[in-house]
Amino acid sequence: MPLIPEEPQIHEKAQGPRATPASGRTAPTPRPVPGPRPAAPPRPGRPGPVRPAPPAQRASRDTAAAKPGPAGPATPAATSAAPQIQLIPATPDGALDAAEEAVDLLLDSGRAPGDVLVITTGEPHPWAAHELSFGDAAYWAQHDAGDDVFYADAAVADRAVSRAVVVVAINGGPEAAAATALTVAHARAGALLIVCGDPQRINSVLGAGV
Repeated sequence: MPLIPEEPQIHEKAQGPRATPASGRTAPTPRPVPGPRPAAPPRPGRPGPVRPAPPAQRASRDTAAAKPGPAGPATPAATSAAPQIQLIPATPDGALDAAEEAVDLLLDSGRAPGDVLVITTGEPHPWAAHELSFGDAAYWAQHDAGDDVFYADAAVADRAVSRAVVVVAINGGPEAAAATALTVAHARAGALLIVCGDPQRINSVLGAGV
């Protein structure tokens, strides 16, 4: 009589993982959706940017709302009073740093970034050079947005609209560039004009009819 082999016994511990029916699977717990990313650092620096990185707002929205900048060219009524003029002595090599320090003090005192225009007579500000690398239209779009400090070369500063405060950095360039910068800055400054540079050079230009 043939022997019937015994049915092998499979120990439970040797068994593989038991399959769970698809209908019985537990859905994975969904991950929380991350909140909005923080704003980019200020430009320049916005710049950041910040996109100095240059040079994003350099002051709180509440502050900006409390001190809005002009939305367009100033009207005759807004420019009827001459702006207050402040002179910060500086060498051509240090004028841009002095202008940046003045901007920081303005923002710390509560000025909105959109209130401030900075004009250079020599080398452009790093933020301006960075933004212009993306094209003229993109650069002036930042100006038209009016929500951040704007940096412009004296040669194109006449395209800028009036702002409450204009800061001029006499950081080199020909005498004509300084005269153009101060003339434009005086016309665009609604309340305050800050000039960083050689006092004798500035006074000679201001005394020439600016």
